[in-house]
Amino acid sequence: MKALLLESPKNFKTIDIEAPSKPGPGEALVRVHRIGICGTDISGYLGKMPFFSYPRIPGHELGVEVVEVGEGVTNVRAGDRCSVEPYINDPNSYASRRGFPNCCEKLEVLGVHRDGGMRPHFLLPARKLHPSKTLAFDQLALVETLAIGCHAVNRGAPVPGESCLIIGAGPIGLATLEFAKLSGAKTIVLDVNEARLDFCKRVMGVEHTIKLADTVVQDLRDATDGHLPDVVIDATGSSASMSAAFGHVAPGGGRLVYVGITTDEVKFKHPVFHRPEGTLLCSRNALPADFTRIIGLIEGGEIDTKPWITHRAAFDELPEVFPSYTKPETGVIKAVVEVD
Repeated sequence: MKALLLESPKNFKTIDIEAPSKPGPGEALVRVHRIGICGTDISGYLGKMPFFSYPRIPGHELGVEVVEVGEGVTNVRAGDRCSVEPYINDPNSYASRRGFPNCCEKLEVLGVHRDGGMRPHFLLPARKLHPSKTLAFDQLALVETLAIGCHAVNRGAPVPGESCLIIGAGPIGLATLEFAKLSGAKTIVLDVNEARLDFCKRVMGVEHTIKLADTVVQDLRDATDGHLPDVVIDATGSSASMSAAFGHVAPGGGRLVYVGITTDEVKFKHPVFHRPEGTLLCSRNALPADFTRIIGLIEGGEIDTKPWITHRAAFDELPEVFPSYTKPETGVIKAVVEVD
């Protein structure tokens, strides 16, 4: 069967691979229908993702159909439509036993550390499948992106009466925005891209958007009654932005959350963050409960995924069109690959 291999940065290749075997105990064989393209895929393509290994079959935002299950599998059955939790952890690891499978020392992410979903069929642990009776494959492929944002907001824990600043209005920033809004906190979005800020206003219903400028600190004070945001979530992956974010938190327990990843050094002058008694948090991947919650929210109509998908590609044409997804001027919010 055909698969798409990222042989090295900027070098996609169509290859032939063997069809998977029958599922063993605890496993499921799935058919891939939709693949979401996210910042990790783009960073891997550009050679900027610190955890990416080559050669690799990418693809971790997946809407799949269960074809067959192995012995002992009870959570899904053949025919189920599912979202995939792509973080393959060791259930016996220290972090997993404490309820943090996202931080497992042996964690391997599909499409990053081990081959992912840019192939028609593959095997994976059935415990990583989250079924829905009503969601379409498009919607299921977006659950993982939303889960990243959900976990980041949970880490910062904004509440009604507080303000939450999201820096970066790319896919992960928009996923974070969904859950910041649900928290009841006043939500603010900061970005350098006017088109993305306009999308946040028109489509996402955000009242307060700020374009990055030399006046950013005063602009933030104007939006927060003078005290700066209580929670700041940086989704840029830019070391410059992440460094500057230390100066954006409110005094008296302001929280800064890093959900974007950079390979560069992040630095700050200690008094800037010590003075407000700030707390620095990192958000890695997501938890199984996040997937369950998000599927319920989409099923209940509380999250609408339709505005997210701005670009589509057939499986065979992805190597040709993928470079365009790395260019902001193409206006990509979320691209989805159609395998069927």
